[in-house]
Amino acid sequence: MTSRRSLLTAALAAAALPSFAQSADKAPFRILVGFPPGGGTDAIARTLGEKLKDLLGQPVLVDNRAGAGGQIAAQALKAAQPDGHTVFLSHDHTISILPLVTKSPGFDPARDFVAVAGFATFVNALALSGGTPARTMQEYVAWVRSQGGKGNVGVPAPASVPEFLVKVIGQKWKLDLQAAPYRGSAPMMADMLGNQIGAGIGSIPDFIENHRAGKIRVVAVMGTDRQAAVPDAPTFSELGLPGFEDVPYYGLFAPASTPQATIDRIGEAVAKAIAMPDVREKLTATGLTVGHMPAQQLAARERAYSAAWAKIIQASGFRPQ
Repeated sequence: MTSRRSLLTAALAAAALPSFAQSADKAPFRILVGFPPGGGTDAIARTLGEKLKDLLGQPVLVDNRAGAGGQIAAQALKAAQPDGHTVFLSHDHTISILPLVTKSPGFDPARDFVAVAGFATFVNALALSGGTPARTMQEYVAWVRSQGGKGNVGVPAPASVPEFLVKVIGQKWKLDLQAAPYRGSAPMMADMLGNQIGAGIGSIPDFIENHRAGKIRVVAVMGTDRQAAVPDAPTFSELGLPGFEDVPYYGLFAPASTPQATIDRIGEAVAKAIAMPDVREKLTATGLTVGHMPAQQLAARERAYSAAWAKIIQASGFRPQ
């Protein structure tokens, strides 16, 4: 009798296994974002998440872990299980720049993360608040000089590419410009719209909506070419400030040891999502240049970007903090 009960119990347990595995596969797919809701990165994550939900067959949760320029979200990725249920949607700052400017970031991208897929590049830009009378870069330089040669420029994170750009702009035009770091682009934009700060440097996706509404003015962009989203804004190279032609990237990263088959599955879903006309239109409208980068290509781009900025940061005299 006992033997028959044992066999029955075993049979019921075996029958339940496929159901359990299926329910495990339906666990939420979490996209970590290192900046608060309302910013450009958050909007991009939600646009992708809407499509990945169907492509992966899982609920998708955008998990905002704002603070320290994405450092908190990166540490959360490091602590996550490598089971394919957690990825980090990040641009260059957290993955490539933070490890160069922070003594103890709490993560090592080469050791703790694996690239999944890249999906876009973008450019940083200098934008002026509505209360700033200048309409061009030249007029901005003249205006700052009329204010005693001093000015504050908002940046979405400390020790970021925008902060280094503030320093270089000041050196180029002999201005005493100070970077004012924020905890993300959303609070920086709020102060720009309230004319609490005269200028800010951030990504085109952070600025484009308010630029089109005439509330702020983008007056210069990074990259080799002018941007279709802001065609009247010259590149810094055109303005006589070369060295900022390499453009940042957006990509997804997973914890180290995530199985390659899982990486491939997520990467394929990302490729399908950004190929959809509505997604491509939404992302392009924010100022992104959309294009799929397989995992190996994203990893190579990250290494090259880090190497290039290591030289710029060293030349600036900045010391990791």
